[in-house]
Amino acid sequence: MKALLNAVEQQLNEHIIRYEPVSGGDINDAYCLHTDSDTYFIKINSKTRFPGMFAAEAKGLSLIASTNTIATPRVILQSDAGYNSYLLLEWLDTKSANASDMQALGEQLATMHRVSADSFGLPYNNYMGSLHQSNKQYLRWADFFIEERLMPMVKLAVDKSLLNNNDLKQFDKLYNNLANLFDEEAPSLIHGDLWGGNYLIANNGKPYLIDPAVSYGHREFDIAMTTLFGGFSNDFYTAYNDAFPLATGWQQRLALWNIYPLLVHLILFGVMYKQQVMGNLSKYI
Repeated sequence: MKALLNAVEQQLNEHIIRYEPVSGGDINDAYCLHTDSDTYFIKINSKTRFPGMFAAEAKGLSLIASTNTIATPRVILQSDAGYNSYLLLEWLDTKSANASDMQALGEQLATMHRVSADSFGLPYNNYMGSLHQSNKQYLRWADFFIEERLMPMVKLAVDKSLLNNNDLKQFDKLYNNLANLFDEEAPSLIHGDLWGGNYLIANNGKPYLIDPAVSYGHREFDIAMTTLFGGFSNDFYTAYNDAFPLATGWQQRLALWNIYPLLVHLILFGVMYKQQVMGNLSKYI
């Protein structure tokens, strides 16, 4: 830790006065870092276990920020020191969200989702949690969702004996029918991991997105993830739909798009998630 802090001091040209641990998720060590000039948030992990994770996260934060649609914490530094990688961000003083804050979050996410591209995917890969996420580009969301989202996670689950050959046959049925289950839309810039822990409300009511797993995807994917673990109020959904109405039947497709994050949880946290994965899958085959 001392070598890493020395490296940060040199790059910042500021003296670190103290630091204290804060919540930073399951993957990283996180600290509030106080210098003689400012306060920062720093995340630290192993550069060999998670190569390129923070570089991809910094690019994702900067990509969202560049759209001028919704805020992200400003990236200060991203580098390696010894065996570790670190990401230094601006520190945000935050509060609990009220109705107007959730409305602003919904409106601004809708505006971000209007940012489009020629294809689904991204020119670079990133991570979903601690799992590598390929973003090879496709012209159709159905192809991207199957090839770059579902299939890699299904393979990992099979390799870990969390899914079996009969489960694979059920996924094959979904692959064959997926294109008939929704209407294709133009690619939208999506956060990619939009659960309730990945937004913040600053003390002035300004929404911020954090910990992105960005790509250009179907915007219903982000909306689906907001429903997986709670944390988003009716004010959020109403404001979103007023700003950028979702296609008819979107509520019936939430469980479809959530198969992917549930597969991620199956791989990371074990067989307790299999019933939910297969339950969601059974609705669409």
